Amino acid sequence: MPTSRKKIARAFKTALFSKGAKKARIKDEELCAAISEVMRGQAADLGGGVYKKRLNENMHRSIILAEGGKVWVYQYLFAKKDRDNIEADELEAFRKLAKAYEALTDQQIGGLVTNGDFVEICHGEKDQIQN
Repeated sequence: MPTSRKKIARAFKTALFSKGAKKARIKDEELCAAISEVMRGQAADLGGGVYKKRLNENMHRSIILAEGGKVWVYQYLFAKKDRDNIEADELEAFRKLAKAYEALTDQQIGGLVTNGDFVEICHGEKDQIQN
């Protein structure tokens, strides 16, 4: 089966998501692998740059924002046992936030990382093998 090298986009987790992931014992390596899967279409596309991806052996759900595919941000984490899905108003807010993330410059993203609002977990300089 042929393989090609594809650079993974920059991926981040918000400070709040980071706290939840730590509590749920979800490691950055799992988050990076999940982003690669999302990029291959292995996630629920909720439209408007919002994706829902199962994590942690299907015990948790993540909401990932990636309008334009420039930046992927783990925005929200919830346990499957606590809630089935997000509400329509939450989805609309996530879509607006995804659009705002698309407009961020590299300098603004750097500021978010410096301030601790974003934690970078994957970067495009690391090649991922795609099947």
